[in-house]
Amino acid sequence: MRVGVVVFPGTNCDRDTKWAFERIGAKADFIWHNEKNLHKKYDLIVLPGGFSYGDYLRSGAIARFSPIMNAVKEYAKKGGFVLGICNGFQILLESHLLPGAMTRNENLHFISKFHHLKVINNNNKFLQKFNEGDIINIPIAHAEGNYKIDEETLKEMYDNEQILLQYCDENGHYLNPNGSIDAIAGICNKEKNVFGLMPHPERAMSDILGGSDGIKMLEGFIS
Repeated sequence: MRVGVVVFPGTNCDRDTKWAFERIGAKADFIWHNEKNLHKKYDLIVLPGGFSYGDYLRSGAIARFSPIMNAVKEYAKKGGFVLGICNGFQILLESHLLPGAMTRNENLHFISKFHHLKVINNNNKFLQKFNEGDIINIPIAHAEGNYKIDEETLKEMYDNEQILLQYCDENGHYLNPNGSIDAIAGICNKEKNVFGLMPHPERAMSDILGGSDGIKMLEGFIS
């Protein structure tokens, strides 16, 4: 499996993400944002976390105009798999590859900690190694993770199994760290080939560092 990790000015999780995929046996390359084409055949394109363009204007609002994003959109349109993690998720929203928008966390503070998530839908490549209802523990680190969507589209997303992950406590009970509607932590598109989540699976790859639930997440793409 070959993974392309897109790097924007300000990205700071690119090396972590590349390492995480290499840890599970994938080959991974960096793709600079100024590239206009994907020069290799990739099985997955990842938009990693960080602060693309310093998060000026809105998180992801400038990165959506980077030259590489036209290639990413075309890749996704043809059915290629795309994963956006944290800032990468925000970029996917700004690029309209996923529905909805992000606003500031409800408490207006940056949040950085491990947080439990409930698997809502596993009928997709990303979460296929989990069971619905599984509780996993993945770090979050964001200031604009408050996911918003209109009620009509939200209903369609539930009907289409696009709501993938929700924040919860260790027992699976509702626990919302940032104010996101329905405590949503991760979603996908209707075609189930574009995925976005605010938590950082690439930071949950070793029990000695707090948890390894991220391994099964990323391994879904190579199954």
